[in-house]
Amino acid sequence: MEKQVYRKAGKRPQPRAGALLALFILLIFGFAVYNVFSPKRETSELENRRLAQLPAPSAKTVLNGQWADDLATYLQDQVAFRDFWIDLESAVNSLLFAKTEESDILLGKDGWMFTKLFTVSQETQTQLQKNLDAVTAFAARHPGHVTFLLAPSASVIYPEMLPAGAPMADEDAMLDDIFAQIGAAAQVIDLRPVFTAAKDEYLYFKTDHHWTPQGAYLAYQQFCALKGLTPFDAAAHETATVEDFYGTHYSAARRWDVQPDHITYYPLDNPMTVYQIDGEAAYTPLYTEPLINTEKFATRDKYAAFLDGNNGYSTIQGDGEGSILVIKDSYANSFVPYLTANYAKIGVVDLRNFSYGLDSTIEAEGYDEVLVLYNFQTFIADKRVVYIDRPTTLTGADE
Repeated sequence: MEKQVYRKAGKRPQPRAGALLALFILLIFGFAVYNVFSPKRETSELENRRLAQLPAPSAKTVLNGQWADDLATYLQDQVAFRDFWIDLESAVNSLLFAKTEESDILLGKDGWMFTKLFTVSQETQTQLQKNLDAVTAFAARHPGHVTFLLAPSASVIYPEMLPAGAPMADEDAMLDDIFAQIGAAAQVIDLRPVFTAAKDEYLYFKTDHHWTPQGAYLAYQQFCALKGLTPFDAAAHETATVEDFYGTHYSAARRWDVQPDHITYYPLDNPMTVYQIDGEAAYTPLYTEPLINTEKFATRDKYAAFLDGNNGYSTIQGDGEGSILVIKDSYANSFVPYLTANYAKIGVVDLRNFSYGLDSTIEAEGYDEVLVLYNFQTFIADKRVVYIDRPTTLTGADE
């Protein structure tokens, strides 16, 4: 009689808990099977890193636990739909837990992302002083020829976009001290006043740690003003724009509500020769190409199109007079193309891939001027900066 009443009322028996459990187990088992046989990747383009591969066991690694640790890393790196799970975690952290930090990236207002720098360790402070001493000694050996340009972090120019209450290190005070020390031996360019005045312009990428080509151009204009040079005539050149740039900050934080950047640049075709470093002031040409490798605009690391990345030593044929050597980190990559309007030859050294001092190179190549261009956060911690003051081969950057 009860069954008849149920049917007349239009109700159906509810699924049993056992059926739901069986379905859940089937889904878990199915995912596990798919995870085993799904294609494995060597790299993650979004994370910009190599992914762990299946480790081969050995008696030593099994007994000391290393193989188990490597296997756990492999399973984590090669889980099916990895990108989706990372994006989901980022969205949950932001929406449900209101997190304003992800993988040492601060998630600021209006889509801004900043490198976290709450404290400067004693190790970094020690390295910074070594770098300051090296640049000062180098500039003292080349009096009147060295200019020092240190780009401030985006957080200094846009502090209002930081997460509320973010206890950032006092970069302004550190910059004041850096400029005071190096200013005793070299000309310095402090970009903070002009960048702050022009902060409504597109000076820094929101998803990347670099400045934009527009920010680089504003810095270049200050360099020209200091040197009495006529700047590259932007109005006389056509621009090109690359859309959907997701930079290094996005790769680390994977912000769920990301607003992609764009890169607007001048497609100059000045030839650049990249060299193999054979020794101190000894180079072999590897290849010559335009100073902007447009093929890299089709990759994840679009900023690497400028100067084709961070080569140890390269030279660029310019349209001006005289010569200049630029000692740099990657901030200079979008800055250097503008120098083609002012110099006939531009040498570019990235000390991360150049293990020699520079006095012999300057003498052999006859460079008239030297520009040292870094961004603040790289300069204070980079152990390779000290090579600027070392004329002979070393076995380690921090010796």
